[in-house]
Amino acid sequence: MLWTLVLIAFVAGHLAGSGRSEAQVAANLMANATAEAAADGAVNEAIFNILDPRPDRRWALDGTAHELTIGDARIVVRLADDNGRINPNRASPALVEALIEASGSDAETARGLANAIAEWVGTATVFRPDSDIVADYRAAGLDYAPPGRAAETIDELGRIVGMTPAVLAAIRPHLTLFGPAVPDVARADPTVEAALTLLAKRSAGSGQPDRPAIVPYQQRQTARITATAYGPRDAVLTRTAVVEVGAGLPRGYVVLAWQDGVD
Repeated sequence: MLWTLVLIAFVAGHLAGSGRSEAQVAANLMANATAEAAADGAVNEAIFNILDPRPDRRWALDGTAHELTIGDARIVVRLADDNGRINPNRASPALVEALIEASGSDAETARGLANAIAEWVGTATVFRPDSDIVADYRAAGLDYAPPGRAAETIDELGRIVGMTPAVLAAIRPHLTLFGPAVPDVARADPTVEAALTLLAKRSAGSGQPDRPAIVPYQQRQTARITATAYGPRDAVLTRTAVVEVGAGLPRGYVVLAWQDGVD
């Protein structure tokens, strides 16, 4: 009889412990879902404020932190302008070279990496036989070769022959996969502005301008929206969206990307 009672007590304790664990898991899942929904809601709120017809109420794409409260979550939203970044899929090799150099690399390294990036994304202006390109990768101990198509992520550039983590980390904040071929200098950060200035000087010295350093993008903007939601039970979730806004677009905007991390 005593052993029966002990067994019953053990089973009851085990069931109670399992119930508490399952309740905690369910509560954590609910907290994460709350944070995710709040982050998505904040992105929509940001789009609404970017499109506000009142200039004094419109949110600028200048990195300012905006705090929102949605339900039980607090959200910090920041907006940046991707038209001020350099798009390695569309930029000329000369502009990419100028960016790498402006980010701290020496001229020889910048030139070699810019050519390697151009071969990777298919924008090379100087033809090299595929066999020569493959030979470079094999010599570096790599068992692959450039795909010759647009990069799908910024991390993909880390696979390019000669690229180092330090160089990629230096240029990453100035890159986008959604911007134009030439960034708008009025919206560029100091490093991109320095790259555009360097490119302009080199183009003027060669007598063969590569591309205009200043291009007006007054009609449309490419907004990068980053919303970090702090929900119940210490849940934290960051949602990033890239949205093109401007005249002629459906509803005034179009979503280019919407996920946990966007390059």
